[in-house]
Amino acid sequence: MKLLLLQTDIRWLAPDENRRRAGEIIFRTLGQGTEGTGAIRAAEMAEATQATQATRGTGETEMAEKTEKTEAAEAAGTTRAVDLIVLPEMFTTGFATEPQGAAEPDGGAATLDWMRSVAARTGAAVAGSVAVEERGRFYNRLYFVRPDGVCDHYDKRHLFSFAGENARYTAGTERVVVEWRGWRILLQVCYDLRFPVFARSRGGDYDMIIYVASWPTVRIHPWNTLLRARAIENLCYAVGVNRTGDDPFASYSGGTALIGFKGETIAEAAPNGEDAVLCEVDMEALRAFRTKFPALADADDFQLKIKN
Repeated sequence: MKLLLLQTDIRWLAPDENRRRAGEIIFRTLGQGTEGTGAIRAAEMAEATQATQATRGTGETEMAEKTEKTEAAEAAGTTRAVDLIVLPEMFTTGFATEPQGAAEPDGGAATLDWMRSVAARTGAAVAGSVAVEERGRFYNRLYFVRPDGVCDHYDKRHLFSFAGENARYTAGTERVVVEWRGWRILLQVCYDLRFPVFARSRGGDYDMIIYVASWPTVRIHPWNTLLRARAIENLCYAVGVNRTGDDPFASYSGGTALIGFKGETIAEAAPNGEDAVLCEVDMEALRAFRTKFPALADADDFQLKIKN
């Protein structure tokens, strides 16, 4: 399975601009240019480029080089096919612990429509979290959208009380594993990374974990350490997609990476700036290692009690 991991610089409470910028990076990285219809239009992409030129992080050089390469591929008539595109936590607004004015109504319909458009155009599933309002409650919701428009979601279980997220958002109560192109994928959001019991493999019931995050630079060492721990202890691939840039409360340096089932770094984003990482996971290698080193079969049985 081929992945595209987007480490974006998220403009504070600017969903239209953030969607446009993400679309620009996705299509240029995949060699598809910026042409499109509906929610994804070339004019919108040009507007996003002008709006963000003055505020890109130190990864601008890397992104420019990648853009030149993808434009060359496009000119040669080639494109890059991927199976899964992953965006950060609250990728349209930044990590807004005050949902009033930030959370999208109708379960995030506007961003969900955009994700469906991207998935349909690229032929890939698209995953990322959005602050949403639904039936008078607010959720930090990770959507997993397929090219045919079918959507699964996971509501963040462990709300970040240190920043007051738990006072305004409703915690999820379900552990969600989705299936996509032969892979079983556990969906997780940011602070969930600190709670290994919730993510613990149950007899090898998933092959890869996705963590989408707004994890600040001041605590980046735990992010790097725990992401590798989750991969090692669950004998799985771990995908961590974090943002870059600043919001009114914190600074972010990235740390986006694909970690292998032995804890090795397979691919990672350049720090302190926007980046797009193309990488691949190998099911045959994972199965071979699980057969050779069957640690999951020795794990303790347990029952998880979800607090309401």
